[in-house]
Amino acid sequence: MTRPVITAFDWVPDFAQGQVRDLRVRWILEEAGRPYDVHYLSQGAQKRSDHRARQPFGQVPTYQDGDLTLFESGAIVLHLAERHGVLLPTDPAGKARATEWLFAALNTVEPPIMDHAVATLFERDEPWSKPRLPAIDARIAERFGEVAARLGDREWYDGAFSIGDLMMVAVLRIMEGSEQLAAHPTLVTYVERGTARPAFHRALAAQLAGFTGKPPAGYAEWVAKGDCA
Repeated sequence: MTRPVITAFDWVPDFAQGQVRDLRVRWILEEAGRPYDVHYLSQGAQKRSDHRARQPFGQVPTYQDGDLTLFESGAIVLHLAERHGVLLPTDPAGKARATEWLFAALNTVEPPIMDHAVATLFERDEPWSKPRLPAIDARIAERFGEVAARLGDREWYDGAFSIGDLMMVAVLRIMEGSEQLAAHPTLVTYVERGTARPAFHRALAAQLAGFTGKPPAGYAEWVAKGDCA
């Protein structure tokens, strides 16, 4: 039987290692106990026409299984959960709530976090970045307060660990070690619970092991913002 193939980078800067979004796809595959292969891309290869045929925006990851090709990490995670019957409740209402939290992580919580990354990493030397930071930090604080309030003293957002928790943990851990996350101890321990799962450890180890390439010529020009989804 042919194994599915995901795309990933063979090199990223240190700050991005362990954060590239193929980790989310690896994680759900590990939770499902499904083997997979990886097609590694050197920096710049994601913009070539052969990869754009898989991912029109020139990003990673993608997922290929037979005739099916998918892009966007959230869509891939949802598909795999449905296909393999993992991290999704069997009742329609529970499934809808788990899916709701997956989209909340991607559409509501992650955008200000990525704004922070742009302002502090990718565009930190631009004159507009520093003035934007207070507003970005305020939006992150608001979102973290809201997700912490909804979580309360529960272990997971809706009963058992689900794709909603997988995605929320993946998003929140971008800010791991930050003052913003530390201000909400319940979120810190929530992330710790999620990343303590054996499937996460296997996924992270696999991603880190794949970074065997070399930085592209002209490291200072390497700014791949938006190149992973």
